[in-house]
Amino acid sequence: MNYILYGARRSGSLTVELALAEIGASCDIRQVDLEGGTQRDDAYAAVNPQRKIPTLITPAGETLTESVAILLTLDERHPKARLLPPAGSAERAQALRWLLFVATEIYPMVEINDYPERFAPNSVSAAGVREVARATWRERWLVVEHNIAGDPFLLQWGLCLSDIYIAVVSRWAQQDAWRPTHIPKVERLTAAVAARPALAAVWSRHRPEATPSRFD
Repeated sequence: MNYILYGARRSGSLTVELALAEIGASCDIRQVDLEGGTQRDDAYAAVNPQRKIPTLITPAGETLTESVAILLTLDERHPKARLLPPAGSAERAQALRWLLFVATEIYPMVEINDYPERFAPNSVSAAGVREVARATWRERWLVVEHNIAGDPFLLQWGLCLSDIYIAVVSRWAQQDAWRPTHIPKVERLTAAVAARPALAAVWSRHRPEATPSRFD
């Protein structure tokens, strides 16, 4: 049995799809229509009661949710892929540090940016809530930028799951005009992920407008 990944184009499921591609693992993609609200249907709730994506079904039939949990599980089960530096190493500690920083400090800004009305007391203040989220987004990406130690990747060790996660999440929140000037290291990192032979086809299928040449 192959892995089965429930996801959507340009969504957070891309991080898992890229990791599976780097591993070289066979994967059946099940598209979830987010715009049509398919994730709220009872049929999908039977797969993932949280009604969110991604959901990964392992070859053993296990159901995994939460992107970072899925990525760490893939690292454990496919050690030959070297998705993270060795256990106990200083490099692994830094990889986990920044993976979790992006997941916990930056990713939550996406929902506020995309749906500010959920966090505003009224429709008048929704625009202000969005601007605060975008300002926070930019401040936190500058923290990541200043701590990229490798070239082009996060660590001198080479590509790891943190790079994949950074590349995907950095494309969100409508910051295309801001990124090149303010976080050029993140841009180079993203270009390197997008151009990696094992990952290029997956990346271009999700983001055909963001080819590696855009980041040169």
